[in-house]
Amino acid sequence: MIKTLFSHGTKARNPARVTALGALTALALVTGGAAYAEKITIGIGHQSTVTNTVPGGIILEKLELLEKHLPTTGKYADVDYEVIYRDYTSGPPITNQMVAGRLQFGVMGDYPLIVNGATFQQGGQDETRLIAITGYNLKGTGNGVVVPVASDVYSFDELKGKTISTPFGSASWGMVLSVLTERGMLDEVALANQSPPVGVNNIATGRIDAHADFTPWSEVMEFRGTGRKIFDGSASNIPTFHGTVVTKSFADEYPEIVSAYMDATLEAQEWVVADPLNAAIKVSEWTGIEKEVLYLYFSNGGISTFEASLKPEWVASLKKSHALLAKERDVPPLDFDRWVDPSFVRAAYEVKGMDYDVLVGSVVDTAVDNEGLPSEIWHPRDGISSYETLGQFFEAVAAIRDSGFKPAATYVYDESSGLKLFGNVAFYVKTGDDYAAFLNRADAESFAAESNGQILDYDSILDGISS
Repeated sequence: MIKTLFSHGTKARNPARVTALGALTALALVTGGAAYAEKITIGIGHQSTVTNTVPGGIILEKLELLEKHLPTTGKYADVDYEVIYRDYTSGPPITNQMVAGRLQFGVMGDYPLIVNGATFQQGGQDETRLIAITGYNLKGTGNGVVVPVASDVYSFDELKGKTISTPFGSASWGMVLSVLTERGMLDEVALANQSPPVGVNNIATGRIDAHADFTPWSEVMEFRGTGRKIFDGSASNIPTFHGTVVTKSFADEYPEIVSAYMDATLEAQEWVVADPLNAAIKVSEWTGIEKEVLYLYFSNGGISTFEASLKPEWVASLKKSHALLAKERDVPPLDFDRWVDPSFVRAAYEVKGMDYDVLVGSVVDTAVDNEGLPSEIWHPRDGISSYETLGQFFEAVAAIRDSGFKPAATYVYDESSGLKLFGNVAFYVKTGDDYAAFLNRADAESFAAESNGQILDYDSILDGISS
């Protein structure tokens, strides 16, 4: 029998049943015999509102994918499973719960993963293993820095003398540290520790100069019209990704369960890729993150790529980030050869008949893979429609406006990086009858100067199209 418990934060809905997470315990003596029913409790710490993590947590929970794959034969024939999901807004609390023995699996971003592995190795009692990636962006989009819409700040360098809030220990915190270090600004910017909900609210009310966050909060603020992105993680050119760690003791004792978790994660990733529109709608219902934001991440050409292999690019990035954390925040040493364990994800792909080494060698680069992809409009009644040129796109948006509707969202691609953007927040350059879209104003200005083009915003283009 499989029983699933869910929780948010650190409390389970039925904490009295949570006695020894991950331990195989004797429960009830069968009357008149010597046999015991056995229970294995599986604790999974995840972040339902963090887009790159959803295949390792909320999708498994809601579609009951782990239960579908858990072993039920051999030594597991008489097992009573109890699956517990604990939901957090960032990675560091998950590590705390894993260290305390309350969770066996944790899904978190790159910098929290490093701290997790190093913390366990330093403790000397148990270790964790990095077993898979749940979602990634090669260039680093997903992390971003946002200012209030009324701010006069338009670039990262203009934050000198100001305060940036960010969840300390998170992927966005690591990105900010890296960029400040690279630009020699560590002593010129104050950092404040704020969770995503607090930072998002402070941006909306103008109580903070800037807020840096991870997937998908920059785009949430853009979509809500409360914040304006001035720095995208792609400008740092540091990959951003999220992945799953498991305690070594649990993996050693129950490798079949870790394999089941891996199979479930791959199925969750496939579920998103197969129908990103439906996935965006369903995950929005489960998490409260706007479906239009989730589609920006999930769709073809979107910000996130959902593929689980442990690529050398990710390990190299983690090593570089660990060196920074060790220097700036005294993070303990981490033996990557011990910590990174691709055996489970390799086996899971091979069962599917997929060549793991080919997957490892293939990385989605939006500058290449998104070239020529059509712009999109999400009509509130008619769904998604696609347009080959930005001229056609704007004509269609204007037609929708004139019919009395307002698009739920529009999507275009940055001319330089190929990154998918919300159409209404992009900067545009018109050269002749052609348009080009840009993530930031500086790139648009450079392109306009080179092409003798005109810089326009979304609304001004639409205003120029007659009804």
